[in-house]
Amino acid sequence: MIVALSLLLLADVAAPAEAPEPAAAAESNAEATESPAPRRPAEPPKKRRPNPAFTPVEENPNLPRVLLVGDSISMGYTLPVRERLDGVANVQRPAENCGPTSRGVAKLDRWLAVGGDDKTWDVIHFNFGLHDLKYVDDRKQPSTPERGHYQVPPDQYRENLQTIVDRLKRTGATLIWRNTTPVPDGTEMRVAGDAAKYNAIAAEVMQASGIPTHDLYTFAKANEAEIQLPANVHYTPEGSARLADEVARVIREALEQTSAAAD
Repeated sequence: MIVALSLLLLADVAAPAEAPEPAAAAESNAEATESPAPRRPAEPPKKRRPNPAFTPVEENPNLPRVLLVGDSISMGYTLPVRERLDGVANVQRPAENCGPTSRGVAKLDRWLAVGGDDKTWDVIHFNFGLHDLKYVDDRKQPSTPERGHYQVPPDQYRENLQTIVDRLKRTGATLIWRNTTPVPDGTEMRVAGDAAKYNAIAAEVMQASGIPTHDLYTFAKANEAEIQLPANVHYTPEGSARLADEVARVIREALEQTSAAAD
């Protein structure tokens, strides 16, 4: 009996361990090798819709050609000026904010080629100023009068403006300088009164060059409460339309004078 019991114990010790059930083994293996769910790819940044003022104009070859050069103020009145001069002139502009005079010096030839560099301009209505008198830091980033400096200081503004005028005069177009609209109190990056300072410099350059000034500053200043955004150099849509009335009027008069002189 003792011998039989010993044999049973030896048999139990030698028996192999039970293998895991196939399903359990597969589940265990899957848990070990399972990877995290793939991340959803990041959505590409949405592109800003282009400003409608930059839409190319399909020209009527029988109409005179007008070029508007200027910053966001001119961008605001470009479309309504086109509407007011519909059937009177092809009104073009560069497809960008023309910014300070330093950008004008660098890019003017490119802007003059808008619509085809083989064509000529009848009237060019132009302005620079709000971006020249803007305060920036040494990295050209927006700043304050306490921490920054003019993007284009007065002496350089005068020099740049003269360079631009000299180039524009070679086009043979009727040139109209539009002075810089007011800087109201409370604006960031600019100081109220600086527009008048830069306009005085521009007036000297234009007078010496025989170029008439479209005094939009006085019109905008007189109607500031009605047309300009509070503590902002920009205008309401209705305000831009009011500016467009003035711009279209001046351009129309210049075209009529040019036509009368040709007759």
